[in-house]
Amino acid sequence: MKVINVVGARPNFMKIAPIQREMDKHKDFESILLHTGQHYDEKMSKLFFEDLELPQPNIYLNVGSASHAVQTAKIMVEFEKVLIDEKPDLIVVVGDVNSTAACSMVAAKMGVKIAHVEAGLRSFDRKMPEEINRLVTDTLSDDLFVTERSGLDNLKREGIEEHKVHFVGHVMIDSLIHFAEKAKKSLIKKELNLESAPYALVTLHRPSNVDNRENFVKLLDAFEIIEKDILIIFPIHPRSRKMISEFGLDGRIKAMKNLALLEPLGYLDFMNLLHSAKLTLTDSGGIQEETTYLGIPCLTMRENTERPVTIEMGTNILVGHDTELIVKETKKNPCGQRKKRRYSTPVGRQGGKENC
Repeated sequence: MKVINVVGARPNFMKIAPIQREMDKHKDFESILLHTGQHYDEKMSKLFFEDLELPQPNIYLNVGSASHAVQTAKIMVEFEKVLIDEKPDLIVVVGDVNSTAACSMVAAKMGVKIAHVEAGLRSFDRKMPEEINRLVTDTLSDDLFVTERSGLDNLKREGIEEHKVHFVGHVMIDSLIHFAEKAKKSLIKKELNLESAPYALVTLHRPSNVDNRENFVKLLDAFEIIEKDILIIFPIHPRSRKMISEFGLDGRIKAMKNLALLEPLGYLDFMNLLHSAKLTLTDSGGIQEETTYLGIPCLTMRENTERPVTIEMGTNILVGHDTELIVKETKKNPCGQRKKRRYSTPVGRQGGKENC
């Protein structure tokens, strides 16, 4: 079977790595790794390939950054050429980025079967571009691999035929487990002098947070209070850095003496920091799951989540842009006032730890 595994952005890399690794063990798969180039920054892409021991892509589309419409169109044009040349039996897409939806649309129109890994997740917020990508991809896919039970319910309600849906393990957690020992060897905490200092870890990149000045300011208001009690480590996304400058917020960032702004980190360095964090503040989807597996309290700076299992297990709390709520939840003892439930994948692996 000739298979094209599609990646386009950092969240895809962690999900495709265990799939690519497993396919490489089987002679009946001819697997082609295709990178659309949706994330093109070396720190955001090349380093992740190295950390996750992925081979260099067989095909690189080099589409780069653009508006959603332009980027999606560029991917579709270039991916159509690939399908004409390669004539695969199947494409595998993961997650919910523009590359996922764009390649699915092209494959569906050309009669190539589609497998979607991490299917069925829903935030029920169509203002999120990712939600549109999820809906489109799931509608077109021939096989839908679901990571949590809410996905089964969502797909059933949407009329997806039961035989297409498979409740499986979580490949991103597979990567977390597989590289745990390697991540421990990272020297990032030593380089940042964090070997004994408690810290909170922040990630921030969604347009609803960083493209809206009012919302961004509310989050900075919270950070200014939080950093008086605990060091904040903030590996900054290029989008967030750009908007800080455009909104004239550089001075506020520099004034926070207990906030460490870092360049984007590779997978192993970031996982090393995540494992030891007392608390995370994020608007990422994947980090909600990784912190739940690790038992680390997570405050999600969004109004909704497509990963409700993290809320149900008590490790994740939605705080939106509410400065007062963010500060209140941050001040709670991370080792109390929250459920200590273990997060288990459908294949039975369990995580969780006392992060005190």
